[in-house]
Parts: sequence; structure tokens; C-alpha cells
Amino acid sequence: MSTTPPETATSSSTPPQTSTTGTTTTTTTTLLPNDTYPFPREFFFPPFFTRQTNLTTHHAQLTKWSTLLLSYCRHHRLFRVSLSPDVLPFHNPRINRRLALADIKSLIDFLRKDGRAEYVPLGSGSTKKDGSGSRGGGGAGGGEDGGEAFIYWRTPEEWGSLIESWVEETAQRGSVLTVYELREGEGTRGTEIWGMDGDVLVKALGTVVKRGKAQIFQSGEDSLGVKFF
Repeated sequence: MSTTPPETATSSSTPPQTSTTGTTTTTTTTLLPNDTYPFPREFFFPPFFTRQTNLTTHHAQLTKWSTLLLSYCRHHRLFRVSLSPDVLPFHNPRINRRLALADIKSLIDFLRKDGRAEYVPLGSGSTKKDGSGSRGGGGAGGGEDGGEAFIYWRTPEEWGSLIESWVEETAQRGSVLTVYELREGEGTRGTEIWGMDGDVLVKALGTVVKRGKAQIFQSGEDSLGVKFF
């Protein structure tokens, strides 16, 4: 699954709405070209992209940005994002404004405090479809960041509970399932589990293991399996 939304174009297929006050006409659309997410109004205000010096104002700015990033990733079903200032939602091409890299990292650190983000460690790639491969860092702050961050619009614990509920509903306790089956099998097609980022899925399963409700083990030469109790 791609972690970066499509590049923006110079024109939009959605005509902007306009409002007229006196002799001034202003554009009120919150959509960007080639993107279906309805951005909040502040996303089109240049000061929103500039770090506020007042501590109270800066906290409010971080709160709005964190709400925006979580909502944007949920809308596009993104599990990780690039920390580049040149990609959405850190860049607004309509007003030519970007968040500075330092401010993007401040935003990720702000989300980390609530368990809603985690840096992808340097040199860590996504798990393969079968669940094998590098699985990213452990806790927040583990490892030097590699220019990406997991964004937890559902935390690993929330994903773990959702997976456990699916196992219960489908009467598969005691069964052995591979990570690949959970991600791309017919059994999960049409559910929130299908198509999950492999790293996030393994982290979610780890929370179920911690509760003593599952066990993860090597299944075959290159894949991971999980058994639910």
C-alpha cells in the first residue's frame, strides 16, 4: 500500500465554491486537486504552517495538526507517512506553504506522547506479504528515525482488539493463521483488517500476545503464523 498520496495537479475537477462580501470574492473550497480529503479551513491559512512562538498558541497549533494528520491518514487508510515537507498533508500547493521538517518532527513527537505515532527506524522496511522481514522498532523512541512514521489512527491495541473480535466472530480460536492470510486472505476481505500494513499488523498481534490470547511463531521458512487462544 502506498504511503504517499498522489501528487497534486494544477487544476481541480471539483469547482470551488465562492462567497462574495462587498466587492471581494473568496474561495471557500477545502479540496485539493487529485485528493478527496476535505481539509479544514485553517489548512488554507499561511500562519498554520508557521511555528507559533507563544507556547499556548503553539500547543493549540499542534493539537489541530495532530487532528488533521490522524483524520487524513484514516481517510486515505495510510498506516505510515513520509516526513518530507513536500508531500501531503504537510504541503499545501494552493497557497505554496509547507511545514518545516523540524515542525513535522515536533508534530510526530506530540502524537507519540499519546501513543498515536512512532518513528520507523532507520533501515527498517515494511514486512513482506507473508509477514516476514523487518518489523520496525519496538516502543516509541526506539531506533534512529528513517524519514517515515507510523500514524496510529487506531493504536496497535485497538487493532489487536478488532482482530481478536474477528477471530471470535468467525470461530477461529485454536486455529493457526498466517499474517499473509490476515492481510490478504479471502476470510478478511471486506473487513478493516484486510490490506493492513504488515508492520502495524504484527505490532497489533503483539498486543494480543501480551494479553495471553495468542502466540506468534515462524510458519514455514519465511512467514509468520499466529494462533489465538
